[in-house]
Amino acid sequence: MSKATRYSASPPDRYETPPASELQRLMWTKKGTSGHLDEVQPRIYIGDMYAAKDKRTLQALHITHVLNAADGKFNVNTGSSFYRDTRITYHGVEAFDMATFNLSPFFYPAANFIKNAMSSPTARVLVHCAMGLSRSSTLVLAYLMIHQNMTLVDAIKAVSANRNISPNHGFLEQLRELDKQLHYQGTSSSLNGKT
Repeated sequence: MSKATRYSASPPDRYETPPASELQRLMWTKKGTSGHLDEVQPRIYIGDMYAAKDKRTLQALHITHVLNAADGKFNVNTGSSFYRDTRITYHGVEAFDMATFNLSPFFYPAANFIKNAMSSPTARVLVHCAMGLSRSSTLVLAYLMIHQNMTLVDAIKAVSANRNISPNHGFLEQLRELDKQLHYQGTSSSLNGKT
């Protein structure tokens, strides 16, 4: 039994956030290569910039919300205006895929955007960045931890069963900190009053 399995199998009051090296071993479990987008949870997709710019495919998949984790003119510059001829609701996060970039201030706003979208039974959300590996997966993992009460281990297992993901080392450490906060300071709904 791997160490990471031991972490998720522990009783909730004894759960410990695994080291980054153990978490990385859980990520690349899907056989084959990642496509331009994959459904990683019911009605939640992770994709790359090609998927984000393919409005025909987004409409065919009935995508209603797009969360761009690589917003801005130096990243994937789509924005609300790009989707103005669709019914897609847009939210952008101007993040850079660097270990030194602090993505954690965007965890709750991004998670809340996904949660609000998912409150409609017909909504489908695409979370994307440039390659669909690091920034976008980090925000989806944060959503699952904050609003689905998953541990980081369980969130990684759930997402990586459907798509190969690879948050950079800095993002993984930020997710580990979130995991510790959510776990040791109560549930997400009581964490600093943020829901």
